[in-house]
Amino acid sequence: MNAGTQGIRIRRVSSRKRSRDSLQTHLTPARKRGGGDTCLQQCPRNRRLSSIMAQIQPYCSDSEDLFGDYDSILEDSSLLAKLDDAEETERQRDLQSAAHIVAVDQQDFIALRPSKDGAWKRSGEDILTDSILDGLGDEPFEDLPGSQVQFQEQVDENVKRRRLQEGEKTSTPFRNTDTEAGRDRNMEDKTKRRSKARRSVTDQLKRTMLCNAAAPSNVSRTVVLKEAVVSEEISVAMQAMETVSAETTDLGPFFGLPTKVKDLMHKLRGIKNLYDWQETCLNLDCVQQRKNLIYSLPTSGGKTLVAEILVLRELLCRKKDCLFILPYISLVQEKVRGLASFGLELDFMVEEYAGSKGKFPPVKRREKRSLYVATIEKAHSLVNSLIETNRLDNLGLVVVDELHMLGDGSRGAIIEMTLAKVLYMSKKTQIIGMSATLGNIRDLQTFLKAENYTNDFRPVQLKEYVKLNDTIYEVDPKEEDCFRFSRLLNFKYSSAMQKIDPDHIIALVTEVIPTHSCLVFCPTKKNCENVAGMICKYLKEEFLQHRQAEKAVLLRELRDSGNGSVCPVLRRTVPYGLAYHHSGLTSEERKLVEEAYSSGVLCLLTCTSTLAAGINLPARRVILRSPYVATDFLKRSQYKQMVGRAGRAGIDTVGESILILQSKDRNMAQTLVCSPMENCYSNLMHDDGKGITSLILSLIGLNVNPSLLSSDFLRGTLLFVQQQQLCAEQSLWEVVQQKVDLLKDKDLITVTPDAQTLQVTKLGRATYKGSVDLTHSDVLYRDLSRGLEGLLLNSCLHLVYLVTPYDMISQCKPDWRIYFRQFTLLSAAEQKMSAAVGVPESFVARKAAGQTGEKRKKTQRQNGMRMYLALVLFSLLKETNLWSVADRFQLSRGFVQTLLSSSSAFCSCVLHFTEELEEFWPFKALLTELTRRLSYCVKAELIPLMEVVGVMESRAKQLYNSGYKTLTHLANADPAVLSRTIENLYRKQASQIVASAKMLLNEKAAALQEEVDELLTVPSDLPTTPNTQQLT
Repeated sequence: MNAGTQGIRIRRVSSRKRSRDSLQTHLTPARKRGGGDTCLQQCPRNRRLSSIMAQIQPYCSDSEDLFGDYDSILEDSSLLAKLDDAEETERQRDLQSAAHIVAVDQQDFIALRPSKDGAWKRSGEDILTDSILDGLGDEPFEDLPGSQVQFQEQVDENVKRRRLQEGEKTSTPFRNTDTEAGRDRNMEDKTKRRSKARRSVTDQLKRTMLCNAAAPSNVSRTVVLKEAVVSEEISVAMQAMETVSAETTDLGPFFGLPTKVKDLMHKLRGIKNLYDWQETCLNLDCVQQRKNLIYSLPTSGGKTLVAEILVLRELLCRKKDCLFILPYISLVQEKVRGLASFGLELDFMVEEYAGSKGKFPPVKRREKRSLYVATIEKAHSLVNSLIETNRLDNLGLVVVDELHMLGDGSRGAIIEMTLAKVLYMSKKTQIIGMSATLGNIRDLQTFLKAENYTNDFRPVQLKEYVKLNDTIYEVDPKEEDCFRFSRLLNFKYSSAMQKIDPDHIIALVTEVIPTHSCLVFCPTKKNCENVAGMICKYLKEEFLQHRQAEKAVLLRELRDSGNGSVCPVLRRTVPYGLAYHHSGLTSEERKLVEEAYSSGVLCLLTCTSTLAAGINLPARRVILRSPYVATDFLKRSQYKQMVGRAGRAGIDTVGESILILQSKDRNMAQTLVCSPMENCYSNLMHDDGKGITSLILSLIGLNVNPSLLSSDFLRGTLLFVQQQQLCAEQSLWEVVQQKVDLLKDKDLITVTPDAQTLQVTKLGRATYKGSVDLTHSDVLYRDLSRGLEGLLLNSCLHLVYLVTPYDMISQCKPDWRIYFRQFTLLSAAEQKMSAAVGVPESFVARKAAGQTGEKRKKTQRQNGMRMYLALVLFSLLKETNLWSVADRFQLSRGFVQTLLSSSSAFCSCVLHFTEELEEFWPFKALLTELTRRLSYCVKAELIPLMEVVGVMESRAKQLYNSGYKTLTHLANADPAVLSRTIENLYRKQASQIVASAKMLLNEKAAALQEEVDELLTVPSDLPTTPNTQQLT
């Protein structure tokens, strides 16, 4: 396929319209030709039908008639109509011939005479039939399509057979001695025979022409299309798809996909054409040959679309499952919502693996293929479950977004473990990595055995600037100090305003808003709120008038999401078209703010660096309030990710970024804006080798590499590629042996009796299958064991305490007086339970009184912190009002939201942990329901609606109150009616909600159907006829 081709076009083969007078053929009935009715004009013997089926006309799709806008190969009207007309004429002639035959029979002979050219003619002159048969000749039609060759051969055979029959019957005159009745029957038989001969050819022509227009039954469609000179591109595309059958030629036009996919891209995404680099990338030899690929482009370059096309090709053409790995839950949910409509239209499943969602192992589907969209942690668990069930080969493609996160601490280690397992266990699974530009991309290529494609394309030109005092400099690496003077700020500041805004942020933002959009990245969450409030103080009244009604709607939605409460900062800033965005907002508030900014209702967001790594919210101008994130100086990758948000494709012609500097940071900033990208290093050794320890445990548990002597697997890791830099003090094999000893000490693995291999203990299996941190597995086991001894069941506080995440304890700084007040509200049984886990009332009372007293054990302090978090969750489950709970405990609502989502995910991990340990069987049913409650934290009747991606609590209440009370209601809703019924719901949002509901409903129905099929399937090991010998 050519690099620039976006689709495969099928050439239409048809005849050109020519003058009826100038082009008469031997297929034309005699009465239609010049020269009279009785003179049969002979055409040359070597004339072929290919002269009639002639020129190549404009392109058409494969669903169009292959005969083009022509309806006849006879050049002047429909062939079928002509045949019907000729047949009717011949019937009339048969009646006339009948009278003639009676007269001849009465003369006791039938005259048969050869024509001058040796062809036999009957007195009835079957002009249509014989003229066709005589004119075809005996030469083979080498260039005809297969169906027409088949037809010609059948006609030749019929001609030969009839000539032999007629020759035998009429080689000599004979006397007829039949009676009058016999003569009548003979006449009737002869008439029928001639009529049947004509009809057989007529019917054959009809059938053949219809078969040519459709797919012939006994000639494969691929062969017919090739013989009909159909586009050469299809052949190239089909050769690249090694497993596509000969019947699937319609998968070719759009990069190996049906034209329907291109139509859906236009309909659902508004994408008509791909960028040149996207076409080039999709047509790379390594992509066509299904080799691994890493491609690197700047932010907003359109990387994701290429990955989605490759995913669709794998699902539809190769009929294989796919895994799409994204770094954040919000991105997973956005991707699931965006691809649900494609899944419904193209008949594949889109399954979410994020937070507490996801089934391990995934449902095994016989009919449909699945696209698993997963966070980094869930993707690792998914791959483990596929390896354990020997189903990894069903995974045809793994796509990793933000591949450079391999260098990001513990999460980078999980990505490396996941990809290393796929590489080692499946040679058929292709890996595609999307990445920012990296300094050591070759290391990643070696690790993944991948090709690399790099391009610096941006749909909108980016101009980078820095601001120092009141001067703007353009970033230019060619300059000696990287900065070139651009302009002076032209904005009059009063002395009071200069004190409040010394960095001239107001001047910079008012140059673009409200006509264009702007993002202001701030170093801290508190600074985001302060900057948004400061800007509003100095904006003119005209900002209040801009899209005033829509901003009022946004405030009302924010109030509904908070059950009547609105953030005071947002209440003040939203009327001016401003808002802040950071983790202190609830997920519903963030979603509303993002949608309002995308639609232009909000023109400015003050935000932290996490927005740059999350959902795509581009702007005309991006301002970096400081070159710091908290107290850490920006990394080159962070800087590029932030400034990459500048420039909105299809809206702006240019994007601008401005980094605000203080004089003391000038030298560091020069390095920041002009230095090459950082290198990416393996993180398996991060945090005292926690990653490689976890990897060794799972490898032994999955029986991937149980031998002490084998090192094949580790040779396929990024750590092995970079061992000279990362394992300078001790070799990689020494590190491995050290971690094996550690796992033995923790009683997670043991050595087999023959001392040749390692095997996991029950606790080890529970640890890796539950994705529990190795530092917490033994603590979790002890807590669950103690819980069984006195599990409190008349309240969920005990269970909530057991699933409160250990890694949230360090973020907890309780107000001990509030803690004590809430503790005293517990029942006697709940306080007794608290004392049983090591947090008695006396401990909380002393802390509330400010008594430091004796140094308490570290364990008691941690248990006390964990109980405080459990009280927050306990209150949240009872009230389901996040705002009131956050206010009661004096915590930010964002922190409470994070605690809730982390707890639901950890509850899911603990559930899988207990499933592997028989002694914890009571927890299975209890934790299943608790996971569900923590995941949504709403009233029970809203949970079915909240399961739909994109439906938050306030929207679920709207839907429920409007009569959409179940998943089935929502899946069968009309988007147009839904958008009219639900206040402030746009048609596009309604369509996405309905599509997501249908996808979820299909997923649940398919899972049930698979269970039914499995139950009804006859076991393959069913015993045969029993032996005649019976046991006594």
